[in-house]
Amino acid sequence: MPTTPSHDSRRNRWRTRLWLGGGLVFGLGLTIAVLWRLGVWSPFAPPQDVALETDLCLVAPATPYDPASGLAPTEARTVPREARCPVCGMFPARAPDWAAQIIFDDGDAHFFDSPLSLFMYLHDMERYGAGRQAQQIVAQYVTDAGRPPVGPDGMAPKSRWIDARTAFYVHGSSAKGPMRAGNLPAFASREAAQAFAASRGGVVLAFDGIDAPLIARLGGRSTHDHN
Repeated sequence: MPTTPSHDSRRNRWRTRLWLGGGLVFGLGLTIAVLWRLGVWSPFAPPQDVALETDLCLVAPATPYDPASGLAPTEARTVPREARCPVCGMFPARAPDWAAQIIFDDGDAHFFDSPLSLFMYLHDMERYGAGRQAQQIVAQYVTDAGRPPVGPDGMAPKSRWIDARTAFYVHGSSAKGPMRAGNLPAFASREAAQAFAASRGGVVLAFDGIDAPLIARLGGRSTHDHN
């Protein structure tokens, strides 16, 4: 007749299984701790596809013209919530006091998180423009930092957009934009820009005074790799 396992033998088997299970858990935990310490892997790291989206710029598509908007094709538009800056990948709608935009001859538009990103785009369209040419740009706008988002009557102004080519910019002020850097706040008049510089520091520059060396210095590492 088959023998029935004794109580002690059953207890020993369970004890062995518990030791084995505990050893596996301890070994797995130790492995994770070592990998985390070495920076090879982290249990809090985002999935691989999310990490790639963060590190590599998903080339921001242009926003097409909407005839139903009631705006002329070259008129400044409201920044769409889903639009991404083609230079840094940020969402310009989240920083309306700094936003900028350009419009192409086919009606498409690109939106930027700051005047600095706009200038970076204009000075390196081969990198950021995805086949676009400078001669295709028919309008450029920046947000007038001298015009508050709400007027004395408590109402929002009809538009804070001004032509980027005729605007005046303050370089070196204490104002920090979306990238926490000198984002060249823009003003409709030289007098408004000078008043801002007098209170916040910096120098006033016209559109043509913002050259490639200044842009490179201000831009730093605030961009994606466009791969």
